[in-house]
Order: sequence, then structure tokens, then C-alpha cells
Amino acid sequence: MDSNAALCTAIAHRIAASPKRRITFAEYMDMVLYHPEHGYYSSNAVKIGFKGSDFFTSSNLGADFGELLAEQFVQMWEILGRPTSFSLVEMGAGQGLLALHILNYHQQHHPDFFAALEYVIVEKSPALKQEQQQRLQQFPVRWCSLEEIPSNAITGCFFSNELVDALPVHQFVLEKGELREIYVTTRGDKEDETDETDEGVISSSAPLLPRSPAPPNSPSSPLFVELIGEPSTPQLVEYFNIVGIDLTQSSYADGYRSEINLAAVDWLSIVADRLQQGYVLTIDYGYPASRYYNPRRSQGTLQCYYQHRYHDNPYINIGHQDITAHVDFTALEQWGKRCGLEKVGFTQQGVFLMALGLGSRIAALSHQEIPISQLLQRRSALHQLLDPTGLGGFGVLIQSKGLNEKEKSQALKGLTVGE
Repeated sequence: MDSNAALCTAIAHRIAASPKRRITFAEYMDMVLYHPEHGYYSSNAVKIGFKGSDFFTSSNLGADFGELLAEQFVQMWEILGRPTSFSLVEMGAGQGLLALHILNYHQQHHPDFFAALEYVIVEKSPALKQEQQQRLQQFPVRWCSLEEIPSNAITGCFFSNELVDALPVHQFVLEKGELREIYVTTRGDKEDETDETDEGVISSSAPLLPRSPAPPNSPSSPLFVELIGEPSTPQLVEYFNIVGIDLTQSSYADGYRSEINLAAVDWLSIVADRLQQGYVLTIDYGYPASRYYNPRRSQGTLQCYYQHRYHDNPYINIGHQDITAHVDFTALEQWGKRCGLEKVGFTQQGVFLMALGLGSRIAALSHQEIPISQLLQRRSALHQLLDPTGLGGFGVLIQSKGLNEKEKSQALKGLTVGE
């Protein structure tokens, strides 16, 4: 049985064993991406980079992204008084390229900081962890889970690049002004449902998203379909009080559909608890809540990525494609306050990297004696990091905890006006 069939069977068994023979979309997405044996991130299905891959990140464009982040980490260390132990905790390290670029740069250019540095990677995927360990074997890196880090144990910085977008999301739809949750069931169970309306019974007329056709040669399964029911937890309704969005306004039409990332606020709660003094740096694609839940964005932000093509159908390529949703940065800011995290600043990646010296690197290209093909390739990579319609438009949120007034008064270089 191939991984796709095995994963479909595991999901079907979970549905069969669940109350009312249904699971939330968040449970479905979690299994598709993180099932211990057959999930997209847990197996060798994940492909990051360019040739024949599903997607690429900033670190695939060369060492510049990591080296500029490294400069920001050094300044954080200096602001905290150059402690003898400073932890960088990278959450979701992909292939380990970003860690490699950061560690190489610190070792070569900031030996004092490198001597104080403890580099920790939190990685859920066994396959990616193995690749990271092979790539970083020359450096003293430690791997662990967030749960294994004691409370108030970290002085330094927790950081992530394109992690939060891959956390499982709940999906909802508005019916007559009320928030209703989208569940996943097997096709046979859907056909057996009756059109009852008492608590917990799902309407058999639940709407389905218009689904994109599968990309060529993509494994698919018609096994799973959607149902609409009551919210699985009151946190879904409470979420909108946190981010300041009123879904009862007349501007939200019947059938309005989107996502809620409860896993992101749970994750941030753990991070805040583990941090004693320092920063949390989150880089990802997303919006403030006012843009995320704009009434005109009526089908949410959920996207699937398969061999550099994207579509909106999470029920094909099961275990072979990435599934993501944009990040609600307002939720991270507001929930962070509840957890003792103060917002230091929010900006776009392009602006952030320019402030850290990317402009100087672009200007220096004209003085480098390298083959024209390499010059053009490097220039293209640097400009992709700045492109406001792509990587340069990613959000950069920095939060802090445990800083005294003097430390708070020192502006982070990445949040100042770019060069």
C-alpha cells in the first residue's frame, strides 16, 4: 500500500472512530501534514527548493537571507548585555539551510557571539530532522521539542520562517449570520446523513468549495467530503473577539468562508512560557485581521502546493502536497499580549532586510569580478527577497519578553529605516 492509500485509510479510521463520524478540518489537515508515518512533512514527500519541488523559501535563494538575520541576532545579544549564553531556537528548520547560513556567518564574522551561542532546532518532521542533522553535523546544534524546553529557560530568540502558515487550521462558514464549522467525513457517511437541525447533526446540504482540477500526474482520492456543523469549541467564536472582527455585520454575506488558526495561538503560548528574556521573531505570509477577514475575501486563504503549482483542493494529492493558510498577525500580536509578549514592531520582509543591509549587498554587486551569469543569478536572488508581491511582502513580527526599560529603548536595526 503506497503512502497515499495508507494515509487515506488512517484518516478514514479516525473518522469512523470519532463522534458523529466526522473530524474537524484542523484534525484532517494535521493528519495529512504530520501523520507520524505517512504525513507530507513526516515522510520523504516534502520537496523544498526549485527543481521538481513543491515550494521554495528565502533560504533557497542563497546565504544572504540567513546572514542578514544573523546580524539582527547579534544586535539582540548586544542589547541584552552580551550574556555568556544566548539561545537561538529555530522552529521548523526545513532542510537546515537557514541554520547553516546563520551558523557559518556567526562563526566567521562574530566569533564572540558564536562562542556564547546555543543553537536549538525544534522540528516535527523526522525526515527533515535527519536532513538537518546531516547538513549541520559540524556545528553543536541541539534538537528537541518545545515541550522539552523548561519554562523560563531561554535567554535569546525564538524564530521561525514560514512555520505558522503550515499549522492546522479550522475552517468555518457563515450561515444566517452564525459561525458554523466545516468538518470532514467519508463519502459514504455524507450520503447517509439526514437533514436534521438539532445540536450536533449536520445538514446534508452543506456547501462544498469549487475545487481545482488535480495537476497532471497527481495522486487523488474522492474519499473525503465536507459537512457543516456547530463549532467544535467556543474558542472559534472567542477568537474574533481577540482580533476585533464582528462577523455579524451585514457586509459578511451568507456562505462567507475562511480559516481560524487556533494552533498558532497555542504555539505562541508555549513559546512565551519558555522565553525568560529576549525576543520572538516570526516571518511568514499573512495579513492583519482587518485584511484577512475582509468581507470581499469570501473564500479564505487556504492553498495547496504540488510541484510548484497551487490550487484550492486539499482532498487530492493526500500526503503528497503542502497545505497552508495565511497568518493572522493580529491574532499573534493580541494573544502575545495575554502571554506577556510585547510587540516590538511589524514590517515587511523587504523593508526588514533593507534595514539590515541588503541594499548595500545589491550595490556591491557592480564591483564584484564574477562571471556575468553568476552576477545575474545573484542579483535576481537578492531582488526576489525584496519583491513586495512575493517574499519581500512577507510579514515580520518581533515581540519581546523580560526586557528592562533600557533594553526596550534600543531600536532593533531591522525595524529602522532601510539603507
